[in-house]
Amino acid sequence: MKKFFVFCFTVLLLVSCSVDDGPNFSFEILPVESVDIPSEFTLGETYPMTVSYLRPTTCHTFKEFYYLKENNQRTVAPINYLFERNDCQTLESELVESTFNFIVTSNGSYIFKFWQGEDTDGEDQFLTIEVPVVE
Repeated sequence: MKKFFVFCFTVLLLVSCSVDDGPNFSFEILPVESVDIPSEFTLGETYPMTVSYLRPTTCHTFKEFYYLKENNQRTVAPINYLFERNDCQTLESELVESTFNFIVTSNGSYIFKFWQGEDTDGEDQFLTIEVPVVE
């Protein structure tokens, strides 16, 4: 999984390079602090899920969610633009919320893995939440 994040980040960095005079930026996947997620789902319904993460600088702006779907498992992480400017200010504890809609399309349970960064050994850490689908 770590190799996949490194690969995605590298590709995003290469794609973000530009020769025009537009703003310079890269992409950064940020660790999830917390998630507002229902305790159960109903088949066919749509549920908003709010992900909270810390915004490191004033040059970070939400772009989209990294979202990997594998059977009934979902891996999620917020992707931010990181604009390369000289006036960036470090933020101490600015908690940002972003929401995505999840459509329940199958029975059983869904397992959500929200990326929370890496440990001291470089291993990916996840906030793992299992949500059952009820009738």
